[in-house]
Amino acid sequence: MKNSFEDHEVITHLISGDETALYQLYDKYSGALFGVILRMCRDKIKAEDLLQETFVKIWKNIEAYDASKGRFYTWAYRIARNTTLNSIRKKNKLIQTDDLSVYDIKEVNEEETDYTALKGSIKTLEPHHQKAITLVYYSGYTHKQAHKKMGVPLGTFKSYIRQALKQLRETYSEKLIYIWFVLELMP
Repeated sequence: MKNSFEDHEVITHLISGDETALYQLYDKYSGALFGVILRMCRDKIKAEDLLQETFVKIWKNIEAYDASKGRFYTWAYRIARNTTLNSIRKKNKLIQTDDLSVYDIKEVNEEETDYTALKGSIKTLEPHHQKAITLVYYSGYTHKQAHKKMGVPLGTFKSYIRQALKQLRETYSEKLIYIWFVLELMP
């Protein structure tokens, strides 16, 4: 999803308040952003709400987008990811939606979803690289949270991510276009 000249024109119209420009960006990017949100929150209805919230934030903050700092999709992805993470972390619900019973039993060791089978690409990585990628890009952990979960220093964890992405890029560049976009987000 390259930021084309066409995107630049649409963004210029959006900055001037043209609603049809927002619809055009929604049509172009909503599918990819919805996929990211859904993988993070694992709830279709919540993901739909978060996608809508993401595009409202894009509409309200489009002046903050700077094409010289990166592609529009990367900027929109960060808004979607941060909106989803904030929603997941939010503890105070204004409306009770859960069944509050006397005994609240939760499985301590719930089985984690194995995303490494997805297209078989990540399975080729070393186990610590697989775990690092899964924690950050499929489970929604921040680097600070994920390095603690893996029990390694933050710098080591970040090098795991970079090494894994580099290996995937070199070996599976055609199959993993998604990973290219992740590389753009790495500092």
